Amino acid sequence: MKLIKDVLGNLNGVIQKNKFLAKFKPVLNAMDEFFFGTSRVTSLPYILDYIDIKRFMSFVVIALIPATLAAIYFWGLHILAMIIVSYAFGGMVEVAFAITRKKEIHEGFLVTGLIFPLILPPATPLWVVAVGVVFGVLFGKEVFGGTGRNIFNPAIVGRVFLTIAFPKIMTLNWPLPSIGVGADAITGATPLALFKSQSIVNSYSNLLFGFCSGSAGETFRIGLIAGGIFLILTRIIDWRIPLAALSTIFVFPHLSNHFFHTTFAPGLFQILSGGVLLGAFFMATDPVTAPFTKSGRWIGGIFLGVLTVLIRGLSGYVEGLVFSILLLNACTPLIDTLVLKVRYRRK
Repeated sequence: MKLIKDVLGNLNGVIQKNKFLAKFKPVLNAMDEFFFGTSRVTSLPYILDYIDIKRFMSFVVIALIPATLAAIYFWGLHILAMIIVSYAFGGMVEVAFAITRKKEIHEGFLVTGLIFPLILPPATPLWVVAVGVVFGVLFGKEVFGGTGRNIFNPAIVGRVFLTIAFPKIMTLNWPLPSIGVGADAITGATPLALFKSQSIVNSYSNLLFGFCSGSAGETFRIGLIAGGIFLILTRIIDWRIPLAALSTIFVFPHLSNHFFHTTFAPGLFQILSGGVLLGAFFMATDPVTAPFTKSGRWIGGIFLGVLTVLIRGLSGYVEGLVFSILLLNACTPLIDTLVLKVRYRRK
């Protein structure tokens, strides 16, 4: 580590003496903070310790390791290539805006760059990954002013854009897990598509351990559950949103089928299908785009659960989670405003 620190120190001296190279100081600072943390803290009443941001992002990445390794195990090195492309092209957008604005590069992209390829089909062409992550980072975050000002989750924005722009690539090519074979092997319908077309419910054990088709990072659900519990126990995320969302997705189909004679998929099947666990633990809990009030988090989780079930059951889309999170992001300011008005209303 001393060697790295010396190299970064020497580069800093060179950059300070050259006006052109000075534009790249945010890149050097980002590397320094990645290896050695930051001494910056916020002012009252938001005092954070010096490794708070770095710890948050690092813990989320650690929690995603089981799902990431399982994706590579099931579908081969193409998944690793998707992750590299995501970091490379999304990182270029981050660096370009940091240099233009003369601001530091935020660590938030460490999570976005990993989550984005994990919510894509395993056989997604690399050029599509590049287009999607650039669109997501650009229009989901940078146009709002960067990390902390965005109202939408950048990974979700990129995913929704690809779904609309390239529907065949994003909805028709779902390879089954083929250990050591790669992502272009045998294809099959996702569990949600099978239920929607033939009312077939997959084995819950297959759903838990990833022996079914789906997005790259969503199928190894036992790993996602472990990662989510890890984030809750370390207080990186708040437990209210995932608990409210998962409880609603479990209960709402049963109530609706009983009272309104709908044909929604069983609650447990809904939780173990698609990207519910990945979304509930890793995307809906994004501290920037999620409600910040405790009551708002309960409301947001319930809102997310109801929308997911309705979109899955009543719309033409098989998976409704990404649209539900996008709508939750849009409604978050309203939810928190209403909660605060009710709590502090004049008597």
